[in-house]
Amino acid sequence: MIRALIFDFDGLIFDSETPDFVSWQETFAEHGVELAREVWNAQIGAITFNPYLHLEELLGRPLDREAVHTVRKTRDNELLAAQTILPGVEAYLEQAQALGLKIAIASSSDHDWVDGHLQRLGLFDWFEQIHCSDDVGGVGKPDPAVYRAAVAALGVAPHEALALEDSPNGVRAAKAAGVWCTAVPNQMTRDLNFDHADYRLAALTDMPLSQLITEVTRGSR
Repeated sequence: MIRALIFDFDGLIFDSETPDFVSWQETFAEHGVELAREVWNAQIGAITFNPYLHLEELLGRPLDREAVHTVRKTRDNELLAAQTILPGVEAYLEQAQALGLKIAIASSSDHDWVDGHLQRLGLFDWFEQIHCSDDVGGVGKPDPAVYRAAVAALGVAPHEALALEDSPNGVRAAKAAGVWCTAVPNQMTRDLNFDHADYRLAALTDMPLSQLITEVTRGSR
């Protein structure tokens, strides 16, 4: 029986991933090199990739990282300002509440980022628990620590929780914690391999939450 719904944040509730990639892609291009999509895709949902280091490796020289950061972050903020809540998120929150589910977030980002955007989007009060990388010593997905923390705080068993994830790394983290997981890829991740997910949706708008829970847990005891 599913008693809790756990959302990823970046790329699932709010598309910060496309602006991040585009701003870095433009930064690399300004320096005469390419940020390969496959390099970027491998790190989505994790916190291990250092784009400054990768850019320096491609250039073969050190950079003024502060100057690069200033220009890149300005562009990123411009792109982020145009982003809103992704389709289906609010409906799933309402449906989860109607079903009596506990609702949480498990994110590889930190609280300043996640809480700030949730407040701006008017979603903060929907979540009983918000667990981020800075709650688990800075560890990000695919490490399952943030999911284990969320499940423990919610007071449910791992198999009583359903996670919604947009990245393979996020799915790995949820599954390693023993949580059911549905992949909901976005435009940055839709071509990646999600074979390890329990279920896959093209978008949250494709299926009501109650039906998804039935599909995901079909055949379980």
